[in-house]
Amino acid sequence: MSWWEDAVGYEVYLRSFADGDDDGIGDFAGLIGKLDYLDELGIDIVWITPFYPSPQADFGYDVADYRGVDAMYGTMDDLDRFVSAAHERDLRVVIDVVPNHSSSEHPFFRSALEGGPGSPHWDFYVWRDPAPDGGPPNNWLSFFGGPAWTYVPKWDRYYMHLFLPEQPDFNWQSRAVADYFVETLRFWVAKGVDGFRIDVAHALVEDSRFRDNPIGESEAGTVAVGGEFDVFEHVHDYDQPGVTDIYRRWKEELGPHVLLLGEVYLTEPEPVVRYIAEGHLDEAFYFGLNRISWDAVEFAKRVRAACDAMSRGWSWVQGSHDESRAVTRFGGGQHGWERAMALWVAMMGLPGTPFLYQGDELGLDDGHVAIEDIADPVGLEDPEAGRDPCRTPMPWTTGVHNGFSSSQPWLRSARRRPEETVEVQMGDPESRLSRMKELIRVRRATSELRSGELRWLESPPGTLAFSRGDVAHIANLTDDAATVGFEEGWDMVHVVGGRVTRVGGQFTLSPRCGAILKRSTAN
Repeated sequence: MSWWEDAVGYEVYLRSFADGDDDGIGDFAGLIGKLDYLDELGIDIVWITPFYPSPQADFGYDVADYRGVDAMYGTMDDLDRFVSAAHERDLRVVIDVVPNHSSSEHPFFRSALEGGPGSPHWDFYVWRDPAPDGGPPNNWLSFFGGPAWTYVPKWDRYYMHLFLPEQPDFNWQSRAVADYFVETLRFWVAKGVDGFRIDVAHALVEDSRFRDNPIGESEAGTVAVGGEFDVFEHVHDYDQPGVTDIYRRWKEELGPHVLLLGEVYLTEPEPVVRYIAEGHLDEAFYFGLNRISWDAVEFAKRVRAACDAMSRGWSWVQGSHDESRAVTRFGGGQHGWERAMALWVAMMGLPGTPFLYQGDELGLDDGHVAIEDIADPVGLEDPEAGRDPCRTPMPWTTGVHNGFSSSQPWLRSARRRPEETVEVQMGDPESRLSRMKELIRVRRATSELRSGELRWLESPPGTLAFSRGDVAHIANLTDDAATVGFEEGWDMVHVVGGRVTRVGGQFTLSPRCGAILKRSTAN
């Protein structure tokens, strides 16, 4: 078994986690100071978002130097200290790599703009001639809005960017690009990094003919028109043949002990399978629940379908820095938290690696960011779609700026209530933090018993019930009581979010409740 298969991961959105130098921006000094907190929570893997030098057009996902540390987060020595301090606590370190695009301020792109066609770095990026009418080469759109193409009059060419114009896409047909990234990954492994979360892992390769994407059908059955990204069927701009060959080489070059974790943002599980099946990526996040409204029956169906499509290889998440927090999406408040915790009971038992997003352990709803304080480029275009609410600073204490910093944080937001803070929840054995810590402890305590293959158990719609070896997990996602039958010989180990009554082999869970059972005959 690989080291990540029985681990629990934790995403640190670095600029919002902990500020060690009191300039209002989270940094490595702050993160080092919180490693004991993560260790005590039961975390095994710390994934940190980009820390590279960047103009910050997309808060670090526009990289200007893939082998450096932006001064706002500290120095390379600070990063080295973080890796060393994490390893001293047996915490593995996973960092973001952003191979789909660079910053427009990266020296490679600046060289291409200056030198033009035929210059050393021109082929590092995707360039196309204008359409016959002088417009963009095709109808591809940026995920952030508008065409995925920007015109450069000096060279009468368009360059491609699936995100902001400040994020030009690399040309992965170039051997020089492929070699550069292998060398970069080796650089970080030599620094002690244990793995990589691969940003936009499904989008590195484009259709070789750059054909238009077809327009999808609207819900009313008529052809949709307009400029919105989701209007189109994205059959030519991502998830193309050849993309997994990139990861095959990475795996061969880096070896079996370096985790390659893909952000393969395809909501259906079947297309994700090929990224894992032949050993290209080790795991991919499951995103099938992240952008739909709460529906217990649908959620349970989707989780089962994901496991049926791929028995191993999922990293289970309920949210990230890119979407509204799970508790908010699941209905908000106490109900939203109870639903999230019931779902975590299942995710903590399924094959794969569960990843918390910072604040999940506190049961946080979205933070409140006033219109005038919006910082996210997506939110500046459409406040309803902005990502700022899930990126508000981590609430450590009831003090100034919730203990994140003594200075005004980079993202202004409403003060969190005392009961939402680590300080208050740490002292309450019934708090959301204590409940999550105990769930992770039980997962670790039953890991040796949870070694068998996944076996689904018959259970009502909107529930998940399965056994793995001598451990069983039940998650009642519904707002009604649910009963699951077992053969004799199973005992309760842990209950989350409600109560469980037992009559013979029948276990009845209250609404939004989860339970972990152990076979009593196990050695």
